[in-house]
Amino acid sequence: MVSQKPLAAATVANKYSVLLPTYNERRNLPIMIWLLARTFEAEKLNWEVIVVDDGSPDGTQDVCKQLMKVYNTPKTERILLRARAGKLGLGTAYVHGLQHATGNFVVIMDADFSHHPDALPSFIAKQLETNADIVTGTRYSGKGAGVYGWDLKRKLVSRGANLITDTLLRPGSSDVTGSYRLYKRDVLQAVITRTESKGYTFQMEMLVRAKVMGFHVEECPITFVDRIYGDSKIDGGEIVEFAKNVLSLWTKV
Repeated sequence: MVSQKPLAAATVANKYSVLLPTYNERRNLPIMIWLLARTFEAEKLNWEVIVVDDGSPDGTQDVCKQLMKVYNTPKTERILLRARAGKLGLGTAYVHGLQHATGNFVVIMDADFSHHPDALPSFIAKQLETNADIVTGTRYSGKGAGVYGWDLKRKLVSRGANLITDTLLRPGSSDVTGSYRLYKRDVLQAVITRTESKGYTFQMEMLVRAKVMGFHVEECPITFVDRIYGDSKIDGGEIVEFAKNVLSLWTKV
């Protein structure tokens, strides 16, 4: 939900850049952008969304260009398209988007409604309260946390991945595979420079690296809902890669 008390008074000097990687999100993107705009405007915050599209063949970039005409003005660019030639991995999408972000805070999230923008005021409020370097959403801890729309197999894979990571690496987070987070921009830049993974394991390694580097991480409960349109980008190869990267990190950190 949008917070009861607007955050603008405490965030007047802040700007929030949302990095939104996309691949075949033509049907999801217009509603996601509308929800983000509604949330930020309700809180009277300064914001922008950087869409990093990996050569979607479904017309995602054309839709984004239409949204730019709706939301951008000669004085203020709210929506930016920073496309790439093809699918190069989630980690590199964030590296690419970060190069174009102008905010001092950066939000990373999915474009498929698995992450609802209504949670953003809680992330921002938590950061203001604790001065956290990173606020990460958790599906597994706290009131209101949960996962909806997954079958038993996918739930077991996610829980198993978090259990293995917690046992071997002690990341200090209940949900290392989640990808809904708020970073201080300079912290994201520092952590992402040290992170080696490019695919599904990218999010896990980011939190592990952040802990080793001494950054302050807080959690906010979120409700995760499986995508409405399109197909999941996770496949069997990503799961194997995850296990290999956990073991690799265990030997390094």
